[in-house]
Amino acid sequence: MEKRVTFGRWTIGILFAVPQLILIFTFFYWPAGQAVYWSLTLQQPWGGGNIWVGLENFRSILANADYWNSITTSLVFAGISTGLAMTIALVLATLTDRQLAGSRLYRVVLIWPYGIAAPALALAFRFILAPEAGFMAFANQFWPGFWDPGLDGADAMASIILAFSWKYVGYNFIFFLAALQAIPRSLIEAAAMDGSGVVRRFRDIQFPLITPTIFFLLVINITESFQDSFGIVDIMTAGGPANATNLMVYKIYSDGFRGLDYSGAAAQSIILMLLIVALTIVQFRFIERRVHYR
Repeated sequence: MEKRVTFGRWTIGILFAVPQLILIFTFFYWPAGQAVYWSLTLQQPWGGGNIWVGLENFRSILANADYWNSITTSLVFAGISTGLAMTIALVLATLTDRQLAGSRLYRVVLIWPYGIAAPALALAFRFILAPEAGFMAFANQFWPGFWDPGLDGADAMASIILAFSWKYVGYNFIFFLAALQAIPRSLIEAAAMDGSGVVRRFRDIQFPLITPTIFFLLVINITESFQDSFGIVDIMTAGGPANATNLMVYKIYSDGFRGLDYSGAAAQSIILMLLIVALTIVQFRFIERRVHYR
C-alpha cells in the first residue's frame, strides 16, 4: 500500500509553499515583469521617469543589422559548442563505462571543470590561447598570423567555443556515464556473446537506450549556451573583434550598461527569452519523437 503524508490543516501546506513562492516571485516573475514594462517604455539614462512607446523598442532592434548579426552569431555558437561538448563527453563516458585503466580517476577529474566559475575559466583560456605565448605563439612562428583572436573573428569565436565546451564536457559526462551504467549488463554481455563488436553494441543497444539523456542534455546545453556564455565572452573577447563574438546575452549588457539604453536592453532580453522558449518547443516537438523511452 502506498503511504501518503497528509496535513490536518490546509494552512500548513500553504506555509511550506510560501517560501518557495516568494523566491520564484522575487527572482523570476518580478524581474521578468519589470523587463517587459521597461521594454515598452523609453527609460531615461540618468533617471527622470519614462515614456510609453509601446513596441517601438522592438521595431528599432529588429531593424538593426547588428542585432541580427548577434542572433546569427549566438545560434552558431550554441550549435557548435553544444555538439562539441556533448560529443566529447559521450566518448569519454563510453570509455569510462568500459572500465579502462584509470577510469576511476577520470570519473573524478572530468567533473571538476563544471565547478569552475565562467570568468575564472575564461581568464585561464585567455592565457592558454594567447597568440603571443605558449603553443599558439609556437604555431605563429611557423605560420605567421595563424592564430590571433584579437584580430580574426573566426579565431575569437573558436576560442570562446573551446572554453564553453570544456566547461560543459564535465556536466554532460556525469549524465552520460549514469545513463550508460543504468543499462543492464546482461544486454551488453548477450550482444557480445552473439558476436557484436564494440561499435555495433553501442550503435544498436547503448545509444538508443540513452536517447532520453541525450535529449535532456541537448535542451540544457542549448539553453545554457545562450545564458551562461556572458562571463566567457566578457573576459576573453568583449564581443570583438568587429562584433564577431557579440552574442545576444553580451549585447544586452553592452547596450544596457555601456550604451545606457535600458529600454533597448530590456527589449533584447525579452527577445532572447522568447527565442530560448521557441527553440525548446521545437526540440520537444520534432526531436523528442525520436527518443526511445524504456
